[in-house]
Amino acid sequence: MLEIPPLSLYVHLPWCVRKCPYCDFNSHAPANDLPTDDYVDALLDDLELELPLIWGRPVQTVFLGGGTPSLFSAAQVERLLSGIRARLPARPDAEVTLEANPGTLEHDSFRAYRDAGINRVSLGVQSFSDTALRALGRIHGRAEALRAIDLLRSAGFDNFNLDLMFALPDQEPQAALDDVRAAIACRPPHLSHYQLTIEPNTAFAAQPPTLPGADQAWEMQQACRELLEAAGYRQYEISAWAQPGRECRHNLNYWTYGDFVGIGAGAHGKITLAAEQTVRRRIRLRHPAAWMKAAGRDRLAEDRALGPKDRVFEFFLNQLRLRQGVRLSEFEPRTGVPGSAVAGRVEDAIGRGLLVRDGDWLRPTDLGWRFNNDTQAIFLP
Repeated sequence: MLEIPPLSLYVHLPWCVRKCPYCDFNSHAPANDLPTDDYVDALLDDLELELPLIWGRPVQTVFLGGGTPSLFSAAQVERLLSGIRARLPARPDAEVTLEANPGTLEHDSFRAYRDAGINRVSLGVQSFSDTALRALGRIHGRAEALRAIDLLRSAGFDNFNLDLMFALPDQEPQAALDDVRAAIACRPPHLSHYQLTIEPNTAFAAQPPTLPGADQAWEMQQACRELLEAAGYRQYEISAWAQPGRECRHNLNYWTYGDFVGIGAGAHGKITLAAEQTVRRRIRLRHPAAWMKAAGRDRLAEDRALGPKDRVFEFFLNQLRLRQGVRLSEFEPRTGVPGSAVAGRVEDAIGRGLLVRDGDWLRPTDLGWRFNNDTQAIFLP
C-alpha cells in the first residue's frame, strides 16, 4: 500500500556564464541578456500546474539548482520564494538552498540572498588549485573561492556546502589531498566530494583529458576519506560528507525515495498519488526557450505512471547510495510492492557479499560500498 512520503521542491535555473567541459547538466551559456524576470514568472506558472497533485502537502525543502542560480538577483530570488510560499505550505524550518559559484561577476551579495529567504548555499569550488581549475574550464581561481567562503560566513550563513572534485586531469594523489585539506580548513558543515567522470555529449567526451586510472582514483578517494574522518566529517552518501547533524535534507529526501516537484526547464519530479495508488514521473521540456514558450501541460516532455518494477529499482537505486543502507520498513510504503517480491534478489546480494542484514536495515559491506553499481544492478527491472 503506497503512503505519502515527505515532499521537496526543486527549481531549475538553467544558465551559466560559461559551460564547463565536463558538465552534462541542463545548463546553457546565454547568447544575450538573460530573461530572468520572465523566467521567474514562468516558474510560478509552472508550479501552478503541479498544485492539484499536491494540495495540502507541506514542503520540507526547496533547492534552487542549475546552471548557476546566483546569476539571478536577490530581488528575483525573493520574488520567486514569495510566490512559492503563496502557493505551497512550507515547514517553518524548511531548508532553502541556493547553488552558487565563486566570482564577483556571478552573484549578488550573499547577505542579500540570505535576506531574500535563502538559508543554505552550495558553492561550486571544485578545486583550490589554479592549475586544476584552468583544466576544468572554471572561471574562478583559488583566491576567488576563498573570498566567496569568507563572504558566506560574514553574511551569516552557518549552513553551506562546498563542492569538490578529485581524479582531475593529470592530478597526482597529493594534489587531491591538498584540496581536501584546504576545504577542511574552511570548516564547511557539508562537503560534496565527487570523482570526475567523462560524460557523453560533453567537451571532455569529444577531447578526453588524461585522467587517473581506476585504481589510482580509488586510492585517492580512500586517502581523502581518512582525512575527512579525522576532521570529524561523516560520509552519509556516496559523494556527501557532513559534520554531525548537517546532512543535506533536500538530497536525503531524494535518496530515501521521497517525493519532489520539479519546475523549470528540464526539471524532473516524482509525485505519489495515494488515492490512485500510483507514482507519477513528470519531466519538463529541456531547452529554456521551448519551456518558456510553452504553457500548462505543454511544458511537460513526459508524464507517466511508474510501474512496480520501476518503483522497486528506483527505491534501491536511491537508498543504496546511503552509507546506512536500505531501510526495509520503508520499502512497501514507498513502492506499493510487498517485500516478498524482492526477497530473492535481496538474498542474492547478501550471498554475493554485497549486503548484510541488520534488523530493519540492509547495509552495504565494504565490498558492496566499493562496487555500489553492481549492488544496484541486482535490482534492475
